[in-house]
Amino acid sequence: MKLLILLVVVLGIIAIAQLTKVYELTRSLRKTREEEISNADNKMNAFLMIVWMIAFFAGVIYLYVRYGDYLPEAASEHGVKVDQLMNINIILITIVFFIVNYLLFTLSYRFYYRKDRRARFFAHDSRYEMAWTLIPGVTMAFIIVYGLITWNSMTGEASADAIQIEVYSKQFDWTVRYPGDNKTFGASDFNLIGGTNALGMVTRDGIREKLDTLDAEIEAITKQLENNKSMPIMPEAWVESLEDKMYRLQRHKQRIMDLSENKVNGLSQWEAGADDRIVKGELHIPVGKEVEFIFRSQDVIHSAYMPHFRAQMNTVPGVPTRFKMTPTITTAEMRKKMDNDEFDYLLLCNKVCGAAHFNMQIKVIVEDEASYQAWLASQKTFAGAEAPATEPAAEDSSSKPDSTQKATAAPAGATAMLKN
Repeated sequence: MKLLILLVVVLGIIAIAQLTKVYELTRSLRKTREEEISNADNKMNAFLMIVWMIAFFAGVIYLYVRYGDYLPEAASEHGVKVDQLMNINIILITIVFFIVNYLLFTLSYRFYYRKDRRARFFAHDSRYEMAWTLIPGVTMAFIIVYGLITWNSMTGEASADAIQIEVYSKQFDWTVRYPGDNKTFGASDFNLIGGTNALGMVTRDGIREKLDTLDAEIEAITKQLENNKSMPIMPEAWVESLEDKMYRLQRHKQRIMDLSENKVNGLSQWEAGADDRIVKGELHIPVGKEVEFIFRSQDVIHSAYMPHFRAQMNTVPGVPTRFKMTPTITTAEMRKKMDNDEFDYLLLCNKVCGAAHFNMQIKVIVEDEASYQAWLASQKTFAGAEAPATEPAAEDSSSKPDSTQKATAAPAGATAMLKN
């Protein structure tokens, strides 16, 4: 069978070669040059331009009808505005597409080459220049202004009663933080990130624990270097690597010691985070309530993408980003609309961030206010227990600023805290 296929291919190549020779022979007998095209060929090609234009436009119209409505229903207030913006862009692009291609094909048909016709040359025409400058310019200005208005509706200031939710990304995981009863996020710092503190939450106990860990590592390296001095057995490169590691640990320790304890809304940031709720695996938001998302990243740039809400924002290491939205359709309602009992809204990473990027997602549950509050109350706080609803106790003035002052650094920062 393989031999038969090979023979067919070889015979096909030979046939093509022979047909080429026949064509060359007939051209030489007609005493014409290869680049010369007959008037009949030109006319046929011009006619085929019109035939192809009709087939092309028919195919495009079919694809619009068949696949034009490819997005699911928007499940947020601004999602409707985003869809309107996209629809207007598609309409404008479609109009330009048909006009440009109609002119391209019809002019090719009308002005195909004839020996008795000469092209008219002109160097400049202000009317044409004005048309193809003003029309695209005005159209682009409209699209940009309309787009900025839609963008600002997503990224503008949130209302006073908006729910704040922090979404923290790292390879390849999402962690969600809700403020506690004090409605204030506790402080966080990347220097305190560790196995039991993935978000780098700043607390007195957390700082002490981290400093103790660093001191233990520094002490272990110091002993290794002292032992090597008394009995040199380590290679010089290894000694240099240990010294470099010790230097980095000491810098890490100093950055933690330099942390300042601030006050926000009369609360110590070091204590405000005790009742923050840390959630993994799913994200809950109430329907009809404005939600302000604050995004942070531990390692690389990720992209928080919620397709049904038409919402997306990059999460950038060291630079918090944000947007706001108001969900309008609960998960249960969307399941009925889609006739799919297994449907869930998703928060995806839409930036290729590494080998397991495809698996970086969590469920987003949209529910009524009562169900949301019941779920939130069932989540453990960062301190490991339900936080009291009472106001925080008075703080020691020796290590913290006066509550009547604006948010300012405590005079002695972490150093003063450790002395208490």
